[in-house]
Amino acid sequence: MEDLLLILVVDDDPMMHGIVEAALTHGGFDSAIAPSGEEAVTLLKEGKSKYRALVTDIDLGRGKMDGWEIARHAREIDPAFPIIYMTATSADQWPANGVPDSILLTKPFAPAQLVTAVSELLNAAPPTT
Repeated sequence: MEDLLLILVVDDDPMMHGIVEAALTHGGFDSAIAPSGEEAVTLLKEGKSKYRALVTDIDLGRGKMDGWEIARHAREIDPAFPIIYMTATSADQWPANGVPDSILLTKPFAPAQLVTAVSELLNAAPPTT
């Protein structure tokens, strides 16, 4: 796995895992899947510089955290961490709850939109040390 291009994906829907993973792989990225916010935050804390971006569903059925909270934890670890939110129902909450310089994709979205969003944020991010 190419650590420089490893994207952490948080979604509790196995069907979305496959869609997102296939899109990222096709776009030249590797992905790690976390089915809950708690697992995602643990992976982020343990992996600090391992992950290059976070792609998270907002409304998660597993655990107590939602995508908004996961993104805030990611930004505590790295204030410039690239964040892409996915949602079918919570887009209207993004201005109030989303972290700055993030991207929101409304489901359903084309796989190319996800790859473009990840690439856009990675190209805008400061280089990692």
